Amino acid sequence: MMRKIFLLGMMVMMFSGLFAQSKRPNILWLTCEDISPTLSMYGDSTAHTPNLDKLAAEGLVFDNVFAVVAVCAPSRSSIITGMYPTSIGTMHMRTAHDVMSWGKREYSGKSNHVDINGDTVPFYSAVIPPNVKCFTEYMREGGYYCTNNQKTDYQFAAPVTAWDENNTKAEWKHAPWDMPFFSVYNHNVTHESQIWKRADKPQTVSPEVVPLPSYFPDDSIVRTDVARNYSNIEVLDQQIGEMIRALKRAGEYNNTIIFFFSDHGGPLPRGKRLNYDSGLRVPFIVRIPKQYRKKYGVDPSWVKNGRVDALISFVDLAPTMLSIAGMKIPDYMEGQAFMGPQRVKEQRKYIFGTGDRFDEHTDRNRVVRDHRYLYVRNYHPELPGYKDIAYRKNIPMMRDMLYLLKMGRLTPAQNYWFRLYKMPEELYDCEKDPENVHNIIDDPSLSGKLDEMRKAMDEWLAATGDMAATPEKEMFLKMWPGGKQPVTQKPKISVKGKEITLSCKTEGASIAYLISNKDFNPDLNAGWQVYYKPLRVPRGKYLYVMAQRIGYRESAVVKKKFIKNTSTKQHSVSTIIE
Repeated sequence: MMRKIFLLGMMVMMFSGLFAQSKRPNILWLTCEDISPTLSMYGDSTAHTPNLDKLAAEGLVFDNVFAVVAVCAPSRSSIITGMYPTSIGTMHMRTAHDVMSWGKREYSGKSNHVDINGDTVPFYSAVIPPNVKCFTEYMREGGYYCTNNQKTDYQFAAPVTAWDENNTKAEWKHAPWDMPFFSVYNHNVTHESQIWKRADKPQTVSPEVVPLPSYFPDDSIVRTDVARNYSNIEVLDQQIGEMIRALKRAGEYNNTIIFFFSDHGGPLPRGKRLNYDSGLRVPFIVRIPKQYRKKYGVDPSWVKNGRVDALISFVDLAPTMLSIAGMKIPDYMEGQAFMGPQRVKEQRKYIFGTGDRFDEHTDRNRVVRDHRYLYVRNYHPELPGYKDIAYRKNIPMMRDMLYLLKMGRLTPAQNYWFRLYKMPEELYDCEKDPENVHNIIDDPSLSGKLDEMRKAMDEWLAATGDMAATPEKEMFLKMWPGGKQPVTQKPKISVKGKEITLSCKTEGASIAYLISNKDFNPDLNAGWQVYYKPLRVPRGKYLYVMAQRIGYRESAVVKKKFIKNTSTKQHSVSTIIE
């Protein structure tokens, strides 16, 4: 008897081991808001971050990862689609209130934005090309359980096909035991707003010891805010540690590829919203369990002493996740996979960035960055370098800098941001001038490099298009004819024998469905599934179906109840609501 129990136990262990080896990896994103690479693994040990330090020691540190836009909503639209915001019309910050969870589904039409010509544009959900989807929809089709806790901020309301769970209670722990998970946790403690909202919290980093870039004045107000930023990073590290410990307790740590990164550069003045390294370059760490490194990791030739020097853009995240998940990368995606079976062999030569409307101020510039140089093309050189954004003036040091500017007490490096007009082009040597305060566009020795960067910019613009060439109001009216949000048509349910197929006449619409015992009105958190192949619905069950094209209002819900036809032993359909 004991022998049988022992053999049974051994078989269970062997089965578990084989299952673990054959199972695709879980993927966990531990993202944060508004930090630059001001961490010890990047040479800045001001903040004490033992959990991130350990993650970096066990994983890979990426030295050259860049957001596509130096502010959250356009940046996040790029992350979720694998497309440049200028290619899909999501480049203007912020188009709507779709910041958290499923987002606002209706819009009041009240004006909130003012463009460069003084025209008003109401809140709107961007209507992106019909073939473009949230990459998580493909992962769900491929068998991943996808959760997001909680921020979306995609410039459009997240369709219900994007996530299995999308709210403050979303957890990877809810994934069925036989499904790998892809889970995102967004940490807000380092956000720009927390500089003033956490002003009364304990300061764990002394203002006296914080490093200051040359473009910051050295006074007590500035030092206090900089110290607050580092203190918030220490709180972030504690939160990251809690997430990792939960993964370990569940026995999933060595089954999970962990990504840590920020949505763009740091929260302090001259960080986010500026397309310099201070606004675009982000920390990026990936821990890959040993058994997954060969198949799902980075090309070994890219790695040196645990670091990756390759240029990585946020448009590369979506195709990389699909590569790891074993899903074919759609041809339309503008990024490229840097991990997994579909990873590219050759590194990027350039990354590209864009800047358009930031809150109430409209401008337009485009940037190209290689390993050393940053090139900026300004479409409105007549506008000042500094944008007087009201939200940013909640930061005490921003008000302090404006006062010092008025009093004429800023140094040339500090004054550079506040120049009254910009040059049509800018060029910076990021090795010699990492703060990007010395424009060397007129250096004759760099004429060849300048021509190279100009050509790279022109070729990229030609390849991807640039919707910002159209004024925002005109673009909005093309998306929303007559200023009204288009609505997705109701899906159609077709029954042939025991197979049910779903369709929708709206081009590009994704279809979601529920099969339930209940007759009820399902909300967005009801557990909608992605439709991608014919269904079978057991008799006595209710089928709920809805459709949505991104940027459109979702369709009405179609509901049917299936009963057994005793004469043919096939489904017949009793329509409840249609």
